[in-house]
Amino acid sequence: MRKYLLGTGLIGALTSGYSLLRGSSSQPFTWRVALAWLSWGITFALSLGMILDIRRASRGELVAEDSPIAGSEEKYAKARATEAPEKKRKKRR
Repeated sequence: MRKYLLGTGLIGALTSGYSLLRGSSSQPFTWRVALAWLSWGITFALSLGMILDIRRASRGELVAEDSPIAGSEEKYAKARATEAPEKKRKKRR
């Protein structure tokens, strides 16, 4: 779970959303503010989509062809395979 929550895309989207929220509270709502919020929403949706793609790839499922990690799913599946024995050892102790 930590690898998903500490991803740079998600952290960047949340910090930019926070600064956008602070900056837009003192301004009237104009088309520029609406575009800024739309842009933030798209950024946030893309970061969530990337998290979902990484999770699918780590479980061995296929990801969409337009995903940035398409074609390298094996890398994420291998990372999960190396984590699994370590977790089993920790549970035994």
